Amino acid sequence: MNSNASQHVTVIGAGIVGLCVAYALRKEGFAVRVIDPEEPGSQCSFGNAGAISAGSVAPLAMPGILKSSAKMLLEADSPLYVPPHYWLRAAPWLWRFVASATPQRVEEIATALTDLFTGAVENHRALAKEIGCPDRVVQTGQLHLYRNAAALDKDMGSWRLRERHGVKCERLDAKAIRDLEPAVSSDYTLAMFMPEQGAVTNPFAYAHAIAEAARQRGVDFVRDRVRMLAPHAGGWKVQGVERTYQSNLVVMAAGVWSAELLRPLGLRLPLESQRGYHLHVASPNIAIGRPIVFADRKVFAVPMEHGLRISGTVEFGGLEMPPTARRAEALGEAAVQGLPGLALNAPTMWMGHRPCLPDSLPVLGPVSRLPGLWCAFGHGHLGVTGSVNTGRWIAQALANKMPLERFVRYSLARFY
Repeated sequence: MNSNASQHVTVIGAGIVGLCVAYALRKEGFAVRVIDPEEPGSQCSFGNAGAISAGSVAPLAMPGILKSSAKMLLEADSPLYVPPHYWLRAAPWLWRFVASATPQRVEEIATALTDLFTGAVENHRALAKEIGCPDRVVQTGQLHLYRNAAALDKDMGSWRLRERHGVKCERLDAKAIRDLEPAVSSDYTLAMFMPEQGAVTNPFAYAHAIAEAARQRGVDFVRDRVRMLAPHAGGWKVQGVERTYQSNLVVMAAGVWSAELLRPLGLRLPLESQRGYHLHVASPNIAIGRPIVFADRKVFAVPMEHGLRISGTVEFGGLEMPPTARRAEALGEAAVQGLPGLALNAPTMWMGHRPCLPDSLPVLGPVSRLPGLWCAFGHGHLGVTGSVNTGRWIAQALANKMPLERFVRYSLARFY
């Protein structure tokens, strides 16, 4: 340990991002407490697709997004849906989303995501080895499937953007697809393959292993719900339901709940839940070797340690609206069309709240007007991918091993 031991950090949130932050901070010698009302890794970190998509540097809002998504937004079965009762609430976020789709801004976002994701697969593999579960992080590549050339052409802007930012991509024909993944339907005749991408084969078990390794190193985990936080005596007071906690520094990593906790401090952020679903099939009757994306339906099929996980869709609706069973059922239908031998044997359904900002960038780094408060949230669909480097960056910066300028592109100040 070193002089950082005199600095106490409270991390709010025990998802994969908060866990990576806490683990990295403890390795730098800080005294660390993690507060979350739920078991570590039990929210989005439990139900995500497990993909480590370091090549996903294209933001969700690409040039032409308004034209391509306007119809989808109104269709209940589409990959992107806003229910009528939520339109007024979602409108400011959607306006910012469309506004971020200019060519210049897209290039800036892709550059920032490339920086954050560089080395993500390798760093996750190193972390998995360090905490005793090396087999849970694999590097098998990622396959994006298209029915025909016209469908692929619609996405070529995203693929060219990836290539400009150093992502290795290979175009495959129908035979190459079947050689790689025999279970895929012959309806898909073209694909883009990213061979350097990775995956986590059991996201919850991986998050649990990080938490256990952090505990063994001395991180204190507290089950409590944070109600508010405020500057206090040169540090921070964190008010929970059960008790009050004192800390020199606070890292906000509470996912979609971060905005609610920051609002009383005068920080209003356009953070929305993009509600994602999955079906998990324990005995799918087929085998695939890597994450597969059916591009026309925006559906992921991912082999897991136990079974197959089918995930995807974006649904707005906030934190209170009940899950929409039909959204999950549509995932299964799309997967069966793409993998004709798939048996949907008693799948389990899950819905989680992905914390998304309209420009597809997370909020990272210090809050300049509130010394001692740091942010690590808003990774959207790429929480697993961005988690390990987020943890390293914040720990290194707090240990004075990384300049704060690294965080300028991700600062919450961009929304003011």
